[in-house]
Amino acid sequence: MKTLILAVAALLIASSAAAAPVYIGYAADAAHPCGGYARLPIGMAKGLCAGLVYGPSPADAPPSKRTLRLPRTLLPLANGDLLVVDLGGWLRGQGSVWRLTPRPGGQPTLKRLLDKLDLPHTAAFGPDGKVYLGEMSRIVRFDPDAADPPSTVETVVSGLPDNSLHPDRHPLSSFLFDRDNALLVNVGAPTDQCPPAAGATRCPQAEGDHPQAAIWRFAYLGGGRWAQTPTTYARGLRNSLALAMHSSGAIFQGENGIDLTSADAPYDVINRLRAGANYGWPYCIEATAVAPAWRGKSPLDCAGAARTRPVLMLPPHGAPLSMLYYSGAMFPTLAGKLIVSLHGYRATGSRIVAFSVDATGAPIPNAKPTFAVYGQPGAAATRRAYREGPAANGFILTPGWDAVKGRRPSGAPVGFAVTPDGALWVAEDRNGTIVRIAKDGG
Repeated sequence: MKTLILAVAALLIASSAAAAPVYIGYAADAAHPCGGYARLPIGMAKGLCAGLVYGPSPADAPPSKRTLRLPRTLLPLANGDLLVVDLGGWLRGQGSVWRLTPRPGGQPTLKRLLDKLDLPHTAAFGPDGKVYLGEMSRIVRFDPDAADPPSTVETVVSGLPDNSLHPDRHPLSSFLFDRDNALLVNVGAPTDQCPPAAGATRCPQAEGDHPQAAIWRFAYLGGGRWAQTPTTYARGLRNSLALAMHSSGAIFQGENGIDLTSADAPYDVINRLRAGANYGWPYCIEATAVAPAWRGKSPLDCAGAARTRPVLMLPPHGAPLSMLYYSGAMFPTLAGKLIVSLHGYRATGSRIVAFSVDATGAPIPNAKPTFAVYGQPGAAATRRAYREGPAANGFILTPGWDAVKGRRPSGAPVGFAVTPDGALWVAEDRNGTIVRIAKDGG
């Protein structure tokens, strides 16, 4: 009898340990953790696993009921905490910034530092070591370690376009600091293709000294000050949320293509940004094609020298929202590679992919490149050849991130962070989670 009782008890314990708590559709496995965190049922590349750092419960599934509503970007702090920028929603005053203290094996501690923000997106350390934050119409800085962080908020540059109420808007202020400490700021297009009005020969949104669909440059003046009147660094870029600077100083941008209904077009792309260059929006797409709204009307020769072509094609509708060059020690095979989040909800999105790069940081094309297309939930991807190049196969870190009922939702990766141990952290906005990618068994 005693043996039977012990056996039943062991079975109950095992069953309890194997029970998978569900967070927004993720059946997280605490019995087989990934780096101390409950393992997520995401199909990972060999040697990698994904752990759940933070996830709302099913009862908190609607963003309006979550603590973190739409987490977009992450910034590691010196003490091991991370700042989480929460978009909150697509209306004014819904954004916030949180301090997350990880708790392996349990939910982290979250402390709200700022709230009532207008569509915040990017956080980064500036040349002075302070934290800079992009809202829709301005860049600010603040001290996350202060007793009262809101009292430390200072506006650094203001007057960015407020296009939050336009259709097909792209209002988020992604930014980075270049080698001269200048601020390069995304000014997204307020429309998809800026279709020409009757008799119009050009798109007014893309023209002039301060066009939208551009990168504006605010020169550094020293002493923590930047010029308040920008120059146009590059134009013809529909939406530059994914920005990365290589150690060589070269700057790259991930471009979200226009919203065609075709599943096969247009390709999203990666551009190398150069001062004064025009990358074609709204007139051009892909390598040399004219956008549908401007066929027969484009004032720009999309195959000519006046338009700077992409350095790499990405899968159609992949929607790159973040990029970084991996420099951690945890994944030697990823060393130096450009890692890109593909946030798109169609069959080519919901993935994280890494590309080999050359000495300048530019992705290296393949001779016969293909991209992954995901069909039935849980089924293996098919590979489809690119119609044109340059393009590369890439290394997919998360091949199994399509929705599988009862196991996982479709992936929604946005911002990345690499912590001192080399782990890759990911913010998922649609699912409201923070994920840590680590070495499996490490």
